[in-house]
Amino acid sequence: MTLTRRNLILLAGLGSALMLLAAFGFQYLGGLLPCAMCLWQRWPHAAAVVLGAIGAAVPSVLIAWAGGLSMLTNAGIALYHTGVERGWWEGPQSCAAAAAQDLGALSASDLLDTTTGPAIVLCDEVAWELAGLSMASWNGIVCLGLSVIWFAAAGRRRTVG
Repeated sequence: MTLTRRNLILLAGLGSALMLLAAFGFQYLGGLLPCAMCLWQRWPHAAAVVLGAIGAAVPSVLIAWAGGLSMLTNAGIALYHTGVERGWWEGPQSCAAAAAQDLGALSASDLLDTTTGPAIVLCDEVAWELAGLSMASWNGIVCLGLSVIWFAAAGRRRTVG
């Protein structure tokens, strides 16, 4: 495979598609529900998948730059999420441990019902880790790598084919 702009864009878009598939796999097959910040990290991947599809047809520098920026954005969200998980800084109150205490609107039966009760996923707790790094941390690392591919695509001369 020649590393043309089109091929690099396709590779980067495929990388984001695989990351989304992994996230959905952890959620639906592994039973790990995402927190709000986990969901935030899915949007730049979705944008990169769309940009990859567009870039396959029109492999422009602008598409490649947009893909690279989407991955840098995602890496920033992932770093922020990692910091929240590790207690380096506070995260949004809507998904931190403090939010779990704001359950006043729920009835006692809602809270006791484990089959239909609220699924509270806290952003400041690590749900899964590998080699001491959380999913958010791994996502950030992968996003930095994908941004390199996107920016390499932007630096390639457009070739026919």
